[in-house]
Amino acid sequence: MLEAGAAGVTVHPRPDQRHIRADDMTPLATLVKQFPNAEFNIEGNPHHNLMPLLEAHRPQQGTFVPDAQGQATSDHGFAAGVPMDAVRPMIAKAKAWGMRVSIFVDADVAAIDAVKAAGADRIELYTEPYALAFARGDYATVLAQFAAAATHARTIGLGINAGHDLNTQNLPAFIAAVNPDEVSIGHAVIADAVIHGLANTIKTYRAICNQ
Repeated sequence: MLEAGAAGVTVHPRPDQRHIRADDMTPLATLVKQFPNAEFNIEGNPHHNLMPLLEAHRPQQGTFVPDAQGQATSDHGFAAGVPMDAVRPMIAKAKAWGMRVSIFVDADVAAIDAVKAAGADRIELYTEPYALAFARGDYATVLAQFAAAATHARTIGLGINAGHDLNTQNLPAFIAAVNPDEVSIGHAVIADAVIHGLANTIKTYRAICNQ
């Protein structure tokens, strides 16, 4: 993947260790360091197991995601108010460890403002609502909401990441409208690689992102 030109590796080591496990982290961090232009991003819930992993491995980026214990997959972002206030000290701690901090949010201006107030560097837009709308063939309104959210985030000095259910079909329109700094592609990369091979798949996604 990295040899094919991926800009980095994102891992989400959940507490139940059902895919990435704690003992996978050191070999992965060591591997990414062999590619000077690649970044390592560790994401997860800072109230669960994320913070010790960030402290131990010091990735370029830590991404805070509000998943519950045992949750099958991410389905919402951090909200303004108590949820964001609760992670403010952990944002400061992660930044003191020398990494960029990104907060997983919905395309919601109040949440984005709260990310800025909490001291994080970027938002990661939760893109499943867009992916579902795209699959229905009626995505213009939802995409406009994401574009407006990204514009607001940039206006207040935040970077833009995005991820969840993005693929080669829905990514081009999203890139054109939102122009994110980074997108994370998970399941679709593996599904496409089964047919096209991993190297060709990575090159296809890089081409879409560089349009």
